[in-house]
Amino acid sequence: MPFLILVYITAFLDRANVGVAKLGMQGALGFTEEVIGFGAGIFFAGYFLLEIPGSLIVERWSARRWLARIMITWGLMATLTGFAGMLPGGGSPKFQFYGLRFLLGAAEAGFFPGVLVYLTHWFRQADRTRAKAWFMLAQPLAIVIGTPISRWILETVHWYGLPGWRWVFILEGLPPVLMGFITLWFLPDHPADAKWLPPDEREWLETELERERKDREATGSTSILAALREPRTTLLAIAFFLIVTGNQAILFFLPTITNNMKTISVAWRTVVATAPYVFSIFGILLNGYWAHRTGKKRLHTALPMFLTAFSLGMAILAGNNLALVITFFCLLGLTFQAYLPVFWSLPPAFLGKSGAAAAIGIINSVGNLGGFVGPYLFGYLRDTTGSFETGMWCLVGSMILAGTFAASVRVEENVRK
Repeated sequence: MPFLILVYITAFLDRANVGVAKLGMQGALGFTEEVIGFGAGIFFAGYFLLEIPGSLIVERWSARRWLARIMITWGLMATLTGFAGMLPGGGSPKFQFYGLRFLLGAAEAGFFPGVLVYLTHWFRQADRTRAKAWFMLAQPLAIVIGTPISRWILETVHWYGLPGWRWVFILEGLPPVLMGFITLWFLPDHPADAKWLPPDEREWLETELERERKDREATGSTSILAALREPRTTLLAIAFFLIVTGNQAILFFLPTITNNMKTISVAWRTVVATAPYVFSIFGILLNGYWAHRTGKKRLHTALPMFLTAFSLGMAILAGNNLALVITFFCLLGLTFQAYLPVFWSLPPAFLGKSGAAAAIGIINSVGNLGGFVGPYLFGYLRDTTGSFETGMWCLVGSMILAGTFAASVRVEENVRK
């Protein structure tokens, strides 16, 4: 788990660091907010392509080899983004940026659902929500750790005549390449391959996982076709699309929103941009452990989405009251990723191994298209209206709808007595 968390931190950082790098890119390359939003979002168009095959490859072939391939290729694409506008072959900087972001998404596709499937090879159904809560910590940790580092690189690193925003991409793109090679010899595919586990523990865990697999097969919901026909897969895909639309727009434009708080220093603006993700760490853990105790998966999936909409709406209504805006952004941080560990425990609760793997791929690929829609729509509305408010109200509506769809997904609750 610590290794997977570390790898996912680098993955999330490489997709999100454009939110900081753009503070230098816009002046150097003449990019508008709409261009940045489209470039941030087109990542998810590439991401869409290999999600389902990636999760099935992990299930049926080798997580170790497939995840290593993903890390090496996404690291290379992230590094090359630092050379947008300088690459041979011509083309405007804008279209080179679009192409590299698309290839980055295609390279990373399959990592997140692949790890979710991989965790089912190691954790029993009863333990998966907590395990996924720890894994999901990588998302806010990437921002908490990465935003100050990215900002420091942007402001201070100007080696070989290259501006800081280029080094943000280059220096943060190289670590995944190294980690990919480490993965090939470090990450075992199954408990039976883990030499560091005592033999009796390996045998016990394999027996438990095999028993759960047979129980799930008995329900008849094990095939890929079952995942495609299952209405709950569609509902979860819609809910995930809507919440990702809101969350990704916040992720990419929060540094810009806080950068407009000119009454505070650059250092404090960085703190304000990072603070919601500190709260998000606690939100993910608290909701994951609370859901583990109550067994109420729907409640712990939908409620954080509704609370996120409330917090963002109150931040808008707070207007120019900086203290209230920061307070509600922190409350938003507490809830806006808290749904993650419970949400991704839903497909294995009503589908078997291949079915759940396919459902996770379907939900993540369709849902992450919201990562294209959210940043692009938010950037477009910012350019056309001259303010962030209209875009933020659109995000509020998206999060309310996400909670509504998530609340309609019925699964066995397993409430503890």
